[in-house]
Amino acid sequence: MTSNVMREITPLTPGDCFTIFSREKKKFDFPLHYHDEYELNLILNAKGAKRVVGGHIEIIDNLELVLVGPNVYHAWFTHQCQSEAITEITIQFHKDLFDDKFLRRNQLSFVKNMIERSQRGILFSQETVGALKDRIQSLSKKSGFDSVLELLSVLHDLSISRNMKTLSDSSFSNEQFHYNSRRIEKVFEYMNSHYNMQITLAEVAKIANMPEASFSRFIKKRTGKTFIDSLNEIRLGHASRMLIDTTNTISEIAYKCGFNNISNFNRIFKRKKFCIPKDFRETYTGNRIFI
Repeated sequence: MTSNVMREITPLTPGDCFTIFSREKKKFDFPLHYHDEYELNLILNAKGAKRVVGGHIEIIDNLELVLVGPNVYHAWFTHQCQSEAITEITIQFHKDLFDDKFLRRNQLSFVKNMIERSQRGILFSQETVGALKDRIQSLSKKSGFDSVLELLSVLHDLSISRNMKTLSDSSFSNEQFHYNSRRIEKVFEYMNSHYNMQITLAEVAKIANMPEASFSRFIKKRTGKTFIDSLNEIRLGHASRMLIDTTNTISEIAYKCGFNNISNFNRIFKRKKFCIPKDFRETYTGNRIFI
């Protein structure tokens, strides 16, 4: 079953490298949507608004800069924002602005990594936003080749910035796992295919062809997460999709995604997503547009 989230046809024409639009507003009124283009969104003075990117929901602060990849659900909602002067600057650029061969060049390695991570949405740190917001705001005053060079320069500076945060779960967007380790990738492929079943440490250690204790250390070192956290993240990604795309009950979804009881599902969901599954579903379905 496919989602009824709105597909936006952006104003970016095939002949342009990118488009930028800036607006001052009192509220956010654009529905949850997705589009083919990359989008860099700078939002100022909107503390208390709610951001939705992929399967991630968060209340934002006054400085907000997010890069969203192609076809990733996203929207900002007024929520508890009291500001009368929200500034929003949106830059959209084509999927093929950076072709694969170009991105494989040594000097583009950081940009390549950032572009790949944007499939899950990237939130940049407050320090990064503070350092780059004036340049992003003045981009609209540049034109022609200078504007393209400045956009590339801004994207490069973002790609080497510290403390960027990936927002959505990889299994929410059906992203492929890349850990530069075939053993880890085989384990993640297995967990992604069998997330609805009971999966033990012994099973996955066998797939990696390692003793259990060694595998536990190995997965933590490679991914920064324990085996059980990695498995739960995959299950939550699939559960998030089902909450949006199906009418199954929350308990049906919990069991379909391998959680053995509803209270355990609710607890893990709230710990990772800062809201309970019922509120998560309402955030998405309450803002749907059927087309």
